Amino acid sequence: MIELRKMDDEEYKDYLRSAIRNYAEEHTKAGTWKADEALGEAEKQYEELLPNGLDTDNHHLYTIYHQNEAVGVIWLAGKADNKGFIYDFNIEEAYQGHGYGKQAMKKIETVARDLGLRSIKLNVFAHNEVARSLYEKAGYVETNIKMEKTL
Repeated sequence: MIELRKMDDEEYKDYLRSAIRNYAEEHTKAGTWKADEALGEAEKQYEELLPNGLDTDNHHLYTIYHQNEAVGVIWLAGKADNKGFIYDFNIEEAYQGHGYGKQAMKKIETVARDLGLRSIKLNVFAHNEVARSLYEKAGYVETNIKMEKTL
């Protein structure tokens, strides 16, 4: 069984360092950002989304714990239209395949309901088949698909 705990300042600092790097790498893999520009773009987006860090209104960042050990993170934002958006969700590689992701998705739905949200959206990179499969099993459906052809 897992639990979601609000991130503390130290967890947030660690999260931010790895999340920005990972986000830049994912955009590079997807071909949406050039490798030499990706880190700067990722930093810029995180600064825009979380201008006050953990104190940014309507943004809820959690560390996912299993038996008092951090196994991942999840970030839910509440929007003005009572819809939520998961900006980030990650189970550390060493803990993948143990059902923690599935449990975390169920827990974040409870959090969203408690916040008065009526739905949750998220984006997933097309090359991340493991995440896509998890989201589909959790009941998420595709609402739009972006496609691109490199010439």
